[in-house]
Amino acid sequence: MSRIGRMPVQIPEGVKVQMDAQVLSVEGPKGKLSQAIHPDVEIRIENSLGIVTRKNELKKTRAMHGLYRKLFDNMVVGVTKGFRKALLINGVGYRAEIQGKTLVLSLGFSTPVEYPVPEGLTIECESQSKVIVSGISKERVGQAAAEIRSIRPPEPYKGKGIKYETETIRRKVGKTGVK
Repeated sequence: MSRIGRMPVQIPEGVKVQMDAQVLSVEGPKGKLSQAIHPDVEIRIENSLGIVTRKNELKKTRAMHGLYRKLFDNMVVGVTKGFRKALLINGVGYRAEIQGKTLVLSLGFSTPVEYPVPEGLTIECESQSKVIVSGISKERVGQAAAEIRSIRPPEPYKGKGIKYETETIRRKVGKTGVK
């Protein structure tokens, strides 16, 4: 049995979980999330635990067992605590700022790059070189952070660009002059 799939999901106080017609809905203090569930996977709520089971032993169903348990857990964590990703901007003259509902990035291009803040997410600039993306959906927070990073990914020679806070860039040695 799936090691992840067999673990029950703890449902904290103040979180309401509903399962109707293969759609799982989780509502908490930070908002509401819903997820379609595959028919071969079943979710039961007992006391304050969410138990994910599978209906057969097919390889595809076994793979979905752990996936849907983790998606369920991420939804519960999202509506209670939320998710955040921090991005660091490195480079001379590189900076970020929020103007209304738009993130404006100066990254060495001829014009500043404007990134509209997606609905349901918040983007804030802690400093000119640190951008924080936060929201209740782990998937949407990760996608927005990846889109911002893809505007100017870090390069290996000087480390200039946008990187995740926890990411380490493997530096390369540049060319050396021949004497």
